[in-house]
Amino acid sequence: MDNQLQLSYVTYNAGAFITVEGKQNTGFFYIIQNGKVRVSKEAEIDGEGNEILGPGDFFGVISVMSYHSQIETAQALSNVVLIKVFRDQYTELIQKNSPVAMKIIKQFSKRLRHLNITLAKFALENTAEEGPSHLYNVAEYLYKQKKYGQAFYAYAKYLKYCPQGENVQLVKEKLIKLSKLTNELKTEFGTGQLNRLYPKNTIIFAEGEPGNELFIIQKGSVKITKIVDDNEVLLAILKDGDIFGEMALLDNKPRLASAVTYQETNVLVVNKTNFELMIIYQPQIIDKITTLLADRIWLIYKQLANALIKDPMGRIFDVLHIQLEKNRVPLDHASLQAPYRFNFGWPELLSMAGLTGQQSNTLFTKLKHNQKIQIGDGFIHVMSVMEIVRQTEYYRKMDTRDKLKRVTRRERNFV
Repeated sequence: MDNQLQLSYVTYNAGAFITVEGKQNTGFFYIIQNGKVRVSKEAEIDGEGNEILGPGDFFGVISVMSYHSQIETAQALSNVVLIKVFRDQYTELIQKNSPVAMKIIKQFSKRLRHLNITLAKFALENTAEEGPSHLYNVAEYLYKQKKYGQAFYAYAKYLKYCPQGENVQLVKEKLIKLSKLTNELKTEFGTGQLNRLYPKNTIIFAEGEPGNELFIIQKGSVKITKIVDDNEVLLAILKDGDIFGEMALLDNKPRLASAVTYQETNVLVVNKTNFELMIIYQPQIIDKITTLLADRIWLIYKQLANALIKDPMGRIFDVLHIQLEKNRVPLDHASLQAPYRFNFGWPELLSMAGLTGQQSNTLFTKLKHNQKIQIGDGFIHVMSVMEIVRQTEYYRKMDTRDKLKRVTRRERNFV
C-alpha cells in the first residue's frame, strides 16, 4: 500500500471478533496484510457460508460502501495484521492502487451475479443462467406482444451469436417480415460511440446477450426486465445517474436481464478499455460503481435471508426493518423513539415478504392488533421505530432457536 494514503494498521489476536453481522458500519473496511480471517453469515444461503481469507483479501467493504449494517461476521483464525481503509480514502486508494479497486469490483460483480441467480430460485422460480440461445425466446415473446422494434433487435442478436442455431431459418423469415412492419432503429451503434441517445421503448440490450459495456444514465429512464414463464417481470426502473449492465462487462457472462428505455434516454457508455482508464482518471465514477454494487449486494442478501425465515410474521417485521435500513433511517438510541411512515401499504408489504394472498387475512388481523402500528390506504405508520426493531429481534431469536432445534433433531436421527 502507498504510505502517502496514511493508512493505519491494526492487530487482532486469534479468536477475536473483528466485525459482527447486524452491527452498524464503522466507516472503514479491512485488507489483510498477515494472517487468516474467517468470514461467516447467519443465513444458510448457497455459496454464502464460511470463507477463509488471507493476505491481500478484504472484508467489511459492502457495509462501508453501501452505508448499511454489516452482513457478515469476521473472526481472526490466527494473529492478524489488518490495513484499515476509511470510506473517504477509497477514491484515493483507487487512483494509487488500481489492482485493489479492480479486485474489489470484480469480486462484487461475481458475488452479485451469484446472489441474483439464487434470488431467482425464491422469487422468479427460474434457476437457469441463460445464454445467447435464450435470445430466441426473448424475441418470440416480444413479437407476440407486438413490440416489433425490440423483437427485431433480439432476433438479430440471436442470428449474430447463434449462426448455427436450430431456429436460424425461422429467425431470418421473421427479420424479413419485421423489416416491413417497423421503421424503428435497427442499426447498432459504433463501438467507439461513448454518448448515445436512445428513443423511447428502445431495447439497449437483451437478456442472454453477451455484454462488454456498462451504461450510465445521463438523462432519461430505463426499465430492467426479465421474461419468466412467458411473462415480463419488471425488476427496476432506473433514472438519471444510475448505472446498469456492469456485471456482464466485469465477468464476461451473458446479460441476466433486458434494458429498455422508459423514455428518450441519453447514456454514457463504458467499455473494458475506458473502464480501466476511468480507474485512474475518473475514480469518482468507479467509487459510484462500487457503492452501487455494494448496495445491491446488501439488499439482495437481506432479501434472501428474509426468504429463509419460517414464521410469516417474522418475515413481515424483517421486511420493515430492511426498509428502515435501506432508507438509512437512524437506528441509534436517540432515534428509536421517533415515529415513521412507510410509503407503501399492506399489499406491497405482503409482496416484499414473498407471502401469498391466502395468508393475508390472518397476518393482517394479527398486525392490526398491534396498537403501535397503523395500516392505511397506501401507507404503514409505526408510533416508534423501536417497535420494528424490538419485534424483528424477537422473531429472529425465535427463528435461530428453531434452527438449532432442527439441527439437534437431525443429529439425533443421524446417531
